[in-house]
Amino acid sequence: MWRILCCLVPVLLSGHVLAGDLPPPLGPVVLTVSGEIANTNEGALAKFDMTSLEAMPGRTAAMETPWTEGKVAFEGPFLRSVLEAVGAHGGTIRLTALNDYSADIPAADATGLDTILATRMDGKPMSVRDKGPLFLVYPFDRSADLYNEKYFSRSVWQIREIEVLP
Repeated sequence: MWRILCCLVPVLLSGHVLAGDLPPPLGPVVLTVSGEIANTNEGALAKFDMTSLEAMPGRTAAMETPWTEGKVAFEGPFLRSVLEAVGAHGGTIRLTALNDYSADIPAADATGLDTILATRMDGKPMSVRDKGPLFLVYPFDRSADLYNEKYFSRSVWQIREIEVLP
């Protein structure tokens, strides 16, 4: 397994994955990406386990949110890192949660903002009960202008799927 991870990390970090050449997930699939993508690993889909997501470029940010008490540290890959890995080429991103709730966000929210596809909260993996396994967190710590209903409604938790739309 270590050999596979050593090969996987440089490929994901490089952003230069050939069409259809994403490594398959080694653990349980936590995210499926579909739609306007060039890089896949199962038919027309790109599937990721937690290890492959956490190997992507991202950040840790402590912030207050409407859904948590006090400052909480969120950690995970940038949404743009995931989109780069799959070769996304669309203008809208649809995020779908485990309960089928979905929200459409402009691709610019991924490319122009440091949105995090959070995998951890205060250093611990997020359970479904605690908005996991994946939670789209906007950089509320960097811009007070984002702390409003427009971005709150785009902050999907319990994400299971991303669809890249034209």
